[in-house]
Amino acid sequence: MTSPASASPRSRVRLLVLDIDGTVTGSNHQVTAVARDAVADVQRAGVRVMLATGRRYRDSLAVARDLGIEAPIVSASGALVKRPSDHATLSRAAFAPGVLEGVLRQVVDAGHEAILYSDSFSHGYDFHCQSLAAAAVDPGSFGGGLAEYLGRNRTVAQVAPNLHDTPPEGVFGGFVMGPRERMASLERSLEEAFPGHLSLHTIKSPRYRDWMCELAPAGVTKWSGVMSLASAWGIAPDEICAVGDDVNDVPMIEACGLGVAMGNARPEVMAAADHVVGEHDGRGLADVADLVLASLA
Repeated sequence: MTSPASASPRSRVRLLVLDIDGTVTGSNHQVTAVARDAVADVQRAGVRVMLATGRRYRDSLAVARDLGIEAPIVSASGALVKRPSDHATLSRAAFAPGVLEGVLRQVVDAGHEAILYSDSFSHGYDFHCQSLAAAAVDPGSFGGGLAEYLGRNRTVAQVAPNLHDTPPEGVFGGFVMGPRERMASLERSLEEAFPGHLSLHTIKSPRYRDWMCELAPAGVTKWSGVMSLASAWGIAPDEICAVGDDVNDVPMIEACGLGVAMGNARPEVMAAADHVVGEHDGRGLADVADLVLASLA
C-alpha cells in the first residue's frame, strides 16, 4: 500500500467505482461536499463514475442524484443492477433451485429471521419480511436489531407471513441481522452447509447498530455487477479504479487496476488495496480524484 502522494497508477482510469456508506457519505450518513467536488472533477475529465453499494436500489438513487451520477447503479452488493433514468433492470441474480429454501430453514433453526430482496421498485416496495409487528415505533432510540431496521424501512416492506416456508418469486438476495458474533457464526454455518452456492458477507452498515449477514447467490459481488457493465462499455479491469471501506468491497478492490481503501476502512480492506487515502469525513475522495486524474496525465 502507498499514500496518494507516491501513487503511480498502472493504467489510464476510464471508470471510477464508488461505494456509498463510509466512502461518499460521512459519519452523518450524508454525501460530503468533498465527494461532490471529487466526482465533478473526475467526470469533467471524461471518466465515467458509478456507484456500487450494499444498499437497496431505492436507497442509492438519492445519492446518485446528489452526486450527479447518471450511470447504472450496482446495488445489493452486486445482486441487482438498474438504470436510474428509467429504472430498467440490467441484471439480477438468481439462486439455484432449492438453495434459498434450504438457507431459510437453517436461518430459522438458528433463531433468526430473514429479510429478502426482490426487484419490486416499480411496485413501491423493496423487500419481504415475515411481519412488521415487532418494528420499532421509534427506531432512533431503539437499541439495534431487526426491529430497528423494520422501523426505519417499514414503508418499503412487503409482509409475507409464510416467508420462510414459501419465499416469494424473484428473490435475488437478502440478509439476517443481529450481533456480530452471531452473524459471523451464521455465515460460517451457511458456507459449510451450501458450499459453492452462496456469496456471504458479515458487514455493519453505519446506519444501523447491529450487523448483517448478507446472502446472495454464488459468484455475486460488487465486482461481478461492475464488470457486467464495464465489459459492455469496452472498459478493461485495469482501467477501473474501485474505492470502498468494508469487506463487500474487497473483490472489486482486488480485481480492478487501481484499488483504493478509505482511511476509515476495515483492516482487511486496507490490506487488499493498492492505496489508502484519507477518511470519509476528510479529504479521502479528493485523494481519490487526484489518483484518477494523475492516471490521465
